[in-house]
Amino acid sequence: MPSVLVVDDQFLIRSGLTALLTAAPGFEVVGEAADGEEAVRLAAATRPDVILMDIRMPGMDGIAATERILAGREDSAAGREDSADGLEDCADDGPKVLVLTTFDSDEHVFHALRAGAAGFLVKDTPPDRLLAAIATVHAGEMLFSPRALRGLIGTYATPVARAPYPGLDTLTPREREVFALVGAGLSNDDIAGRLVLSPATVKTHVHRCMSKLALSSRAQAVVVAHKFGLAARMH
Repeated sequence: MPSVLVVDDQFLIRSGLTALLTAAPGFEVVGEAADGEEAVRLAAATRPDVILMDIRMPGMDGIAATERILAGREDSAAGREDSADGLEDCADDGPKVLVLTTFDSDEHVFHALRAGAAGFLVKDTPPDRLLAAIATVHAGEMLFSPRALRGLIGTYATPVARAPYPGLDTLTPREREVFALVGAGLSNDDIAGRLVLSPATVKTHVHRCMSKLALSSRAQAVVVAHKFGLAARMH
């Protein structure tokens, strides 16, 4: 059961999110915060699995709060470099921050990623998708709304590069197929369903792709896949 800290400066939104999570089976709300400073304090006190983080708040904003909350993960991240799970999940290394905001500009997506956020959704996301998103980032995967993903790709992945990406020729045909679907923004479970593989097998393929291509995050993989024309076309 993922524990969740809800952070938003608007009381009605906080209350609505808390009510949604409380009513949904398998979720536990451990606190609410109205600004970044309170979020940092409550994150330390409650140690949530996932933090729903607003961006624009009085005082410390959501990006700065995310940086503060995740600052302690750097040392433990170094110990994951040789782990098969290191690039895909970090379940024992602090909360996952899922940015939930009305603002989905390219700049916000970039700064959220740089701060260490595991996902980025806009507040008009349907409740069922929000619950699924929380479960996804809790499982160690990154997640972006289609709008946010398009903005990220449009800003940082154009035009398509002519030279081949270093290490691409070391990928097996199956690894290239998996990487193309990662580039399209699919989760491991989605890829497993499309390729009729187990999620564990997909996870292994993704890790090998990331290692061979010297990529450190799923978001970076999406950008590289689009910039070098490797992403699968989704219909």
